[in-house]
Amino acid sequence: MQNRLAKESEHKMSFDPKKFKKPSPNELKEKLTEIQYSVTQNEDTERPFQNPFHDLKQEGIYVDIVSGEPLFSSLDKFDSGCGWPSFTRPLAETKIQEKSDYKVGQKRVEVRSQYADSHLGHVFTDGPAPTGLRYCINSASLRFISIDDLESAGYGQFLGLFKNSLKKTSKDSL
Repeated sequence: MQNRLAKESEHKMSFDPKKFKKPSPNELKEKLTEIQYSVTQNEDTERPFQNPFHDLKQEGIYVDIVSGEPLFSSLDKFDSGCGWPSFTRPLAETKIQEKSDYKVGQKRVEVRSQYADSHLGHVFTDGPAPTGLRYCINSASLRFISIDDLESAGYGQFLGLFKNSLKKTSKDSL
C-alpha cells in the first residue's frame, strides 16, 4: 500500500483541532501503511530497532501520523536502549491520553493522541531526569518534522524550542 501521509510530509500538514475530523477506517487504510494502521488503530507494536525513528538524531518535532497533532520534541528524546523512540515528556501544549493496559499480563499505561485517538505506545516510570518518565513510542505512529521544515509544514510556533540550535546553525554558516 502506498503511504500517502508520508508523501504529504513534503507538503504543509499543520494541525488545527477545530478542523480535524478523524478519517474513516477505510480512508486510514488507504492513507497509512499496514504497520502504521496496525499500530495506531489496532494497538499493535512495531519491532524494536527496526523502525525509522529509534536512532534518529535530527532536531525537530514528532507529530501524530493520522492527525498531525504535535506530540514530542527531539529535545526530550533519549536513547533508552529499548529499540523505540523514547521521550521524557510530551510537548507542553500536548494532551496525551493515558489508559490502563493489561494486555501483557501486567499493568502498563498506554498513551494515545488526544484528537485522532491513535495508539502511540506506553509510558513507564524508569526514565531519566527531569521527569523520571519514559514515553516509549512506536515510530509507525509518528511523522518527524525537522527544524528546517517546521515553518513550511505549518509548525512554526515550535521554532522557539530550538532557538539555541538555530543560533548555532546561523553562526556555523557565517
